Parts: sequence; structure tokens; C-alpha cells
Amino acid sequence: MRIGICTGGGDCPGLNAAIRAVVKHARGTYGASVVGIEDSFNGLMFRPLRSRELDLGDVTDLLTRGGTILGTTNKGDPFAFVEAGKPSPQDLSRALVDGYRELGLDGLIVVGGDGTQLIASRLLNVGIGIVGIPKTIDNDLGGTDQTIGFDTAVQIATEAVSRLQSTAESHDRIMVLEVMGRDAGHIALHAGLAGGANVVLIPEIPYDWDPILAKIAARKALGRHFSLVVVAEGAHEKGGRPNYATVSGGAKRLGGSGAYVAEELSARTGVEARVTVLGHVQRGGSPSAYDRILATAFGVHAVDLVVARNFGRVVVLRGQAVVDVPYSEVTGGHRPLDLTASPLVIAAEAIGMSLGREPATKKVELPKPSRRGP
Repeated sequence: MRIGICTGGGDCPGLNAAIRAVVKHARGTYGASVVGIEDSFNGLMFRPLRSRELDLGDVTDLLTRGGTILGTTNKGDPFAFVEAGKPSPQDLSRALVDGYRELGLDGLIVVGGDGTQLIASRLLNVGIGIVGIPKTIDNDLGGTDQTIGFDTAVQIATEAVSRLQSTAESHDRIMVLEVMGRDAGHIALHAGLAGGANVVLIPEIPYDWDPILAKIAARKALGRHFSLVVVAEGAHEKGGRPNYATVSGGAKRLGGSGAYVAEELSARTGVEARVTVLGHVQRGGSPSAYDRILATAFGVHAVDLVVARNFGRVVVLRGQAVVDVPYSEVTGGHRPLDLTASPLVIAAEAIGMSLGREPATKKVELPKPSRRGP
């Protein structure tokens, strides 16, 4: 048996750990060969094919290594490939299928986020045996409780919040930290809770300024003349839209929410506000212990599915169990924070953190003690 594996979308910590697990389990347990497809689906679409055999020696020391040894891209949709100089997107799916067959693959393990997995689900319809492994630092992929890369991103963001506190307190400033999170605020909320932030702004809750200003004023009244604010990049005020920044070439990319919040807070409070943007720092470096474990468990389960020829499945985490679900449960849209049932949302507002709205958790009036005896 020959098993292919590719990594798609943005890089994140834990990808190499998943590759390592696939190679070690496939070769060591089943005697199967593993072929690494380079640069996501692009390695199968173009000639010469970009692939390489992976043996046990190739995955030595990969467990702690960040990034992906196979390379990755988020611009490799075989059904609508955009090529410079061509007037319209091209359908290169047939070339991809031919490449799959030319390599003699029996199945392809696709490690990726929402965009990559959506493409993978379509490849099932053109004759490729697909098994998915979910990864994204945003943790917003449907069907799974957690994705590869999220835990590491939270650790990095949490450390940043903690480090910013000393500067904020020393200078009586408002320190704003912008973290990733286009459609969901998982990183922002987790890091805010773990780092002791006072305000967390997330895409799921378009924010009002009044609750935020009230929180800062209440802290000042208690002699706390500094505040920590965590902003997801997709957060925006009520009635507004997410902020976009112009990058090289004139393209627009999501970003600038942290700078906007800092500028507004400074103007509205008279307190100096500074912004720090973590950006791709959250994606890089060695994966956390948990991401190494999760990636290993996902990789092993994915190999078992390919060997059983149980295609069209995605390996996911449900509670403490690693299971698999059909692609339809993963590609149905991003997974936002549940504003009504999430224990983290409830806990955040219960301890006085502002989420940019009137808190859903109201103070409970205790009954007055009775003066009568028993």
C-alpha cells in the first residue's frame, strides 16, 4: 500500500508531528510506503510531480519542529487555480487525479483547515481516496472540539498578555494585543482568560464602547490605572465592519482592528494606549506538548482509515476521544464560540471581564437573612 500525505493552507505548529506519526505508523505497523506531496495539492497538479518517499529517517526529530517539511500554500485550488498571466481560473483537477494515479497512491491524507478540507471533499467526487486531519490555529473548524495548532497559539498569546501587563502597569497605559481570529474568537478568549485580560473583543460579539469604557473607569476607581485589552483580528464595533489593511501589491487583508481600538480608547479615555500585533508569531515555532500529542493521535487514526479504505472521513476530537466523522460535518462552515452555552464566555463575564456588551451574566441578589430563630 502507498499512502500520500500533504499539508495545505497556513502553516501551524504540529504539522510535522502529524507527518511523523503517519510515517512511523504506516511503515512500522503496516509495512506501507508513504509519499509526501509537496506544496499541498500543487505537488500533484504540475509536472514534474513534486513528491518524495518518506521513510523513518526522514521523520527523525520532527516531533518538536515547527512548520511543515512538505511545504504548504493556500493558493492551490485545483478546481479554480489562479495562474499569473491567465485571464480566468483553470480547472486542473484532472491533472491532479492523473498525478495521484501516476504515483500509485491508494489514499491521500490531507492535513488542513476549512479551505483545504473543502477542496479535499470535492476530490472525493473525482476518484481520490481522501482522509482528513484538521488543523488551524483559529480552532474554528466544524466537527471537532480542537484542531492542531490551537493550543500552541493560545500559549503564545497568553504569554504576550502576561508580558504586556508589567508595561501597562508601570506606565499606567492601556495595552491592546491583536491576535488572530478572522471569524471566531477562540484564541482571544482563551488567551484573555489565561492571561488576565480586562477586555476581550471577538468577532461573534460586535462591541459597544460604553461597556468597555465602564470597565476601564471601574478599574481606575479601584486604583488600577492600566488595562489589558485582547482583540481578535475579525472583531468590529456594532454597526461596523472588520478592519482591513492594504499590503504590498494593493491587496486588502484583514488587520488593523487592534490599532483602531487603541486609537479610540486613547481618544475616549485620555489614557495612552499602545497596540501589539502578534501576527504570524502565533503560527511559528515548536508545538506545545498537547499539539504534539494531538497531532500524533490524529496521524495514527488517519493511517488506520486509509488502510481500511474508509475514505471520506475526517479525524476529529470529541471530548477525550479521537474519532472520525464524514466530511459533511467538517465543511459546513466555521465554528464560532457559542455565546449562550460556552463555559468560557459565561466564566469570562462572571469574573467581570468585558466582552464589549452588557454582560449576559447578571448579579444575583442573595436573600436577606431571617432574624427569626429556627
